[in-house]
Amino acid sequence: MSQNLDTCYFELEFLGMPLLRSLLSVLVTIDRHEWYTPPQIYTRDDSSGLWTAKPAIEPGSMIQYSGTNDIKNGIHGGPVSLCAEETRIEQEHAGSNLELIDGVSSMETNCGHASDEEHPRDESGAGAKKRRLEEDLSTDGIVADCSLQESGEVKLEDATTMENSVSRDYQGATAIATNASFAERVIEPTLVMFEVHVPPSCMLDGVHSQNFFGTGVIIYHSSSLGLVAVDRNTVAVSVSDVILSFAAYPIEIPGEVVFLHPVHNYALVAYNPSALGSVGASAVRAAELLPEPALCRGDSVYLIGLSRSLQATSRKSIVTNPYAALNIGSADCPRYRATNMEVIELDTDFGSTFSGVLTDEQGRVRAIWGSFSTQLKFGCSSSEDHQFIRGIPIDCISQVLEKIITGANGPALLINGVKRPMPRVRILEVELYPTLLSKARSFGLSDNWIQALVKKDPIRRQVLRVKGCLVGSKAENLLEQGDMVLAVNKKPVTSFRDIEDACQILDDGDNDGKLNLTIFRQGREIELMVGTDVRDGNGTSRVINWCGCIVQEPHAAVRALGFLPEEGHGVYVARWCHGSPVHRYGLYALQWIVEVNGKPTPDLDAFVLVTKELEHGQFVRVKTVHLNGKPRVLTLKQDLHYWPTWELRFDPETATWRRETIKALDCSRV
Repeated sequence: MSQNLDTCYFELEFLGMPLLRSLLSVLVTIDRHEWYTPPQIYTRDDSSGLWTAKPAIEPGSMIQYSGTNDIKNGIHGGPVSLCAEETRIEQEHAGSNLELIDGVSSMETNCGHASDEEHPRDESGAGAKKRRLEEDLSTDGIVADCSLQESGEVKLEDATTMENSVSRDYQGATAIATNASFAERVIEPTLVMFEVHVPPSCMLDGVHSQNFFGTGVIIYHSSSLGLVAVDRNTVAVSVSDVILSFAAYPIEIPGEVVFLHPVHNYALVAYNPSALGSVGASAVRAAELLPEPALCRGDSVYLIGLSRSLQATSRKSIVTNPYAALNIGSADCPRYRATNMEVIELDTDFGSTFSGVLTDEQGRVRAIWGSFSTQLKFGCSSSEDHQFIRGIPIDCISQVLEKIITGANGPALLINGVKRPMPRVRILEVELYPTLLSKARSFGLSDNWIQALVKKDPIRRQVLRVKGCLVGSKAENLLEQGDMVLAVNKKPVTSFRDIEDACQILDDGDNDGKLNLTIFRQGREIELMVGTDVRDGNGTSRVINWCGCIVQEPHAAVRALGFLPEEGHGVYVARWCHGSPVHRYGLYALQWIVEVNGKPTPDLDAFVLVTKELEHGQFVRVKTVHLNGKPRVLTLKQDLHYWPTWELRFDPETATWRRETIKALDCSRV
């Protein structure tokens, strides 16, 4: 393994169970980040009864790369810890049926309520995206196996000649589809297939699955930077292994998550164009975006995406509702959900698992046809994860893209060896929902305001109401549930976009970041100066593993529930591992650790200082507060031998995740 570090993949052959007769192979990716510990060999010490670990490979033999700077000819660099994770399964025998399972998932966590029963390995159930990924990997595995067998028999000629030949054959094959529309032929070279794997060691922010699958579109492509836009039900968190497959050229390269929009349902993933090679880089191109004019009811659009075999699929559809307001409830385990968004609905589509883009007849992108995650609840105790597809207007994506290209005022992020300032997003951290003006009149809204709102927007005929404020936001103690937002800075507002535009104006002017809101509350008009909040697109960038539980700062979905403990809310338990001390003693997810041995832990820094003082085998008294507000005190026994305390933090200077051991047992003293 130590001699295979110059490639993104390496092939591993093994004998399949249960008869050990089927020779199978798997493509394994090198862990570019430090999401996992280096490989170790465990040996039982009969004198103590413990299993002691030693490095499987000497640290000096590991080849180090400089992040995304050394991607060349499909080779992805990065600090290589020589920890591999399985992302693709190749079946050498078509008759073999190998199910994709993660060997670590049996120890992974479940965000359900505390229970002594065995928890399922995949808490999301048999999700559609995961099933599609497994089927796709099996299909791709058979094809890839044929290519591997042929490569051993055919003598390769000059690499450049072969690359050009492959490019001509591939482009010729795609040109055979003469019945494809002009829009499909234009947009196909811009489409990208995503395979996303979330490491089980750091499933943050309530992410509900480890594997995701979807289609994105290239929105920027130059000699030094490529950017792909995709929905956040495909790229849910920044801690993700992303593999990109291009429709324009037969190659797979890794991608890096560089921006997660805190409100809207999209993410931006960067790739290095040099990894495509000269021919691939010329075949791939960016789509032309058309943010204006906005789509209207009755407009004709082309819905175009990729099948699992990377073939473009399209159909002509009619926009039935370009202003459909999202209303996604909170899941049992809080996770990202799109809020304050208007999406596009069509008369016909390809079902709830087909994502892609909406274009006009010239192939210009009007919207992303993206996947949204939701949860259907049956009664009080049962629920099931689902997804649906809607259109995300391209204008919100083009605005962020422009800031990235021209230079934003946010923190710098290393992308392909170049530090680029990334944009910050100013938002009003309030969840809103629309109410018809006819209903607002029943609540006592005056005729003057109803006429003003109808004049402002004769199509929507609605007013925005407050559903709730995010805890810790600047609007928390000012706005109340049920308030009607009539105007911002003396101008009537009727849509989410009106408030977003007002927030963006604050970035351009010299002000204190406050909006002058006209509110209708309990029959009275009130004017309030409400502060806005600024968020970046990095997502959660720090996590700590203590005694087998993963703790982090509470993410937006948790704060949207409206409760944070007064004792301190900086140490939120997001996950727990099977067989760990927290599992044995009942410290499960969905709660905050507010005290350890009587010492308060208001944030992660304080938590690290307290846990550093704890010794191996020591009994620890922990005070927690659940999401429902109920406090609890429990005792657990710390095990630093098998469950050391470690921290994982994103370093924007190197664009990598760094692991640091906070405290572990010295095996030499055991």
